[in-house]
Amino acid sequence: MSPQPPTVRPTVQHASLALAAVVAHARAILLTGPVGPDGDSIGACLALAAGLRRLGHARVDVAGTASYRYSWMPGAQDMVADDQIRPDYDVVIVLDGDRRRLTPQVSAAFDRATATGIIDHHRSTGADGYDLPLLDPQAASTCDLVYELLLAWGHPIDRDIAGLIYAGLVFDTSGFRHSNTTPETHFLAASLMARGIDHVAITTRILMERSKAGLRLLGAVLSDARFYAADRVVVGIASHDLGRSLGAGPGDIDGIVDHLISTAGAELACLFIEQTPGQVKLSLRSRCCVDVAALARTLSPDGGGHCRAAGALLCDDLERV
Repeated sequence: MSPQPPTVRPTVQHASLALAAVVAHARAILLTGPVGPDGDSIGACLALAAGLRRLGHARVDVAGTASYRYSWMPGAQDMVADDQIRPDYDVVIVLDGDRRRLTPQVSAAFDRATATGIIDHHRSTGADGYDLPLLDPQAASTCDLVYELLLAWGHPIDRDIAGLIYAGLVFDTSGFRHSNTTPETHFLAASLMARGIDHVAITTRILMERSKAGLRLLGAVLSDARFYAADRVVVGIASHDLGRSLGAGPGDIDGIVDHLISTAGAELACLFIEQTPGQVKLSLRSRCCVDVAALARTLSPDGGGHCRAAGALLCDDLERV
């Protein structure tokens, strides 16, 4: 069957009607990704915010802080830091994540909201606990689903919106290298490019650009990479002290695990990220039969993601982890 240009799938059409009905009566709406938002969650939040502002008269805030990788995105300068979020929203929607991965302030706003929603494409995310669920693991990114919502609402896809959607698409497919890339993915990319976006600049900023400290952090982790199982498993360690000594900040850890899994012969990669002493994030990648989302769930009840890219947060000493 020949692939078709982007259209609105029935699940999104149904969700668009339910969401529009709630938004029509809302006074304040909060959109949020999980802690440490990435290109897909930020792009999805900012694009959806633009659509919701056209639908009704509610104040629409986007929670989180954009690192240098995403600070150029239209609307990023107006994002509200998590520690500034107050629990006075009547609608809270989580995008590209799960309510279990929210910061305490955002979680408090979620718990007090009159209506809650989830828009996500991870297989590990369930609909329980949300009034307005839109889940589709067949979508390449959460931005795919937001794009279809905007189409369903008749929202014009201008250059700014197209850039936001493309940022999420290119992030979650890792530049169209992951197995979630389909012919339909390229149709969507072509449609966005036709809006005049600078796709080269977006891809460079999202996937390749690094700060000086980030470049040194990448070099330090790669130079100390460890190999197991006849070099099929590669491990990197980014300790809290290492990042602090190099002056690394938000966004500098992004993409390092993709360098590890790109090693010739590697089938599985794990980057151990010591966020603070006693709190370690595992970033997992797979090029074989191992489903790292399932693996992540065996390590932590909140672990999950995609079958080829996933993560888990463990509260323990780095060496024990």
